[in-house]
Amino acid sequence: MARYELLNNIAHKDLRVSTRFGEEFGDNIGVVQVFPTEFAELQREYPIFFREVAEGGFETVALLGFDQRENLFVQDGGWHAAYLPGAIARGPFLIGFQEQMVDGQLRNEPVIHVDLEHPRVARDQDGHPVFLAQGGNSPYLERVIAVLRGINDGVQACKAMVAAFQALDLIQPMQMEVRFDEAHAVNLTGLHGIDRERLAALDAPSLHGLHRSGWLEGAYLVSASLYNMRRLIAEKQRRLREQEATEAEQVA
Repeated sequence: MARYELLNNIAHKDLRVSTRFGEEFGDNIGVVQVFPTEFAELQREYPIFFREVAEGGFETVALLGFDQRENLFVQDGGWHAAYLPGAIARGPFLIGFQEQMVDGQLRNEPVIHVDLEHPRVARDQDGHPVFLAQGGNSPYLERVIAVLRGINDGVQACKAMVAAFQALDLIQPMQMEVRFDEAHAVNLTGLHGIDRERLAALDAPSLHGLHRSGWLEGAYLVSASLYNMRRLIAEKQRRLREQEATEAEQVA
């Protein structure tokens, strides 16, 4: 169960966070929420999709595996991609809001909270220190702060982008049957993508509106990211071969 506290350099002066990866850290997930603010980095390595949310509308996600509990980017304690999605990189931290007096006015200002029950919170000297010995932010915490800012901006950006795409009916459901070999296949459901034909057929005012808002690039980045399915399929095939070889050795 999560136990959030407002982060400060006195109560948490000895806090350390592990940056290793594995099932024990909750990394066995098939998708992760991502944000338009990181699309340029994500689209080089991850397939990006839209997924419906319970309250209506869509969120954007990166596909990590072909099963709910499968992450093909994690192996031997490492994350094998040059870019780590912000929702993973933030670790046990998140942005909350606290009423503070700013220029004589009471405002909700963003503050950082830490989940002390998060599996990445180190119980010994393993992991990165959050604060320096003299109390300042460590380089690790400065990176996390930048990630949290990107997520905070990305949440609002995603709402605006999805609204623009929905207004033009650009988001379409995708049904994908992926076959890895003769014995293994999977049907991917619940994912949505950009309707490329409808995007190409937009009139000039609609295209200009998307371009002016910055979402036209987002549409192209999401579409281009689907080429990363080949990499994901190849990694799944490699692991299936490894699994079969191991099972054959055990039988022998």
